[in-house]
Amino acid sequence: MAAKDLSNTKIDPGTAEAFISERRIGERIKRLRLKKSMGLVELGRHTGLSASFLSQLETGRVVPTLRNLARIAIVFSKDLSYFFEPEPHTLFRIHKKSDRVRLPQTGVDDPTYYFESLGYMVPDRHLDPYYAEFIPLKTPTEVRPHVHPGYEFLFMLEGELEIRHGDKTYTVEPGDSVYFDASTPHAYKCAGKVSAVALIVTMHQQHVPQPAMNLRPLGAPVGSRTAPQAATTPGSAPGPLRPLERNGGVAQPRSMMDNPGPRRV
Repeated sequence: MAAKDLSNTKIDPGTAEAFISERRIGERIKRLRLKKSMGLVELGRHTGLSASFLSQLETGRVVPTLRNLARIAIVFSKDLSYFFEPEPHTLFRIHKKSDRVRLPQTGVDDPTYYFESLGYMVPDRHLDPYYAEFIPLKTPTEVRPHVHPGYEFLFMLEGELEIRHGDKTYTVEPGDSVYFDASTPHAYKCAGKVSAVALIVTMHQQHVPQPAMNLRPLGAPVGSRTAPQAATTPGSAPGPLRPLERNGGVAQPRSMMDNPGPRRV
């Protein structure tokens, strides 16, 4: 194939300006500066450029030379290519209440808790948030503890909840929050005559990509995989969720405990 003849090629000034504008160099410089909590005067001292010039640069009123851009890149330990590479897409997802699925505990006739994933549509998520409702126990039921890698955060919204962590038991009320090491055996149980409602967030030490619409039942080991099972939910306490199975076209979480029957919430 013959090489393209560039001898008569002329770049239109408007095209060049558009190319520079699309890179948003000024916006990138401002983000770097603000991340370092650095003022224009301070950045000017480091780069040898005036604060007024830097201000015009950030607002796109002037275009930097490679020499000036290099000075700025060195201050923030960036390569020059940083200012010209395509910017990654930011992650932002809204989950409408009407779109959430309320999932019950399975393996028992009377579920002791229900939960809703608040982040099931986010792919490759780094944490799993849940809205959990713990139902008052009709009869004394043994609460079986579970463990999983990482950490867990709980914020109480309504009612009273009993939390067992290791060999100690605590009762939390609305407004209370708990942050704990989830590798220690832990369990939940409604402690009052009305339902206990809490926001639970599970975080993992090692990030395991989670495809969209794939729930991880609370309390399940990270990365575990199980065979499909009809309508199963976390049978113990809502800790970190296990990957879900699909049943009848609806995502269903798998029980956290291997044996059916009364479980912990």
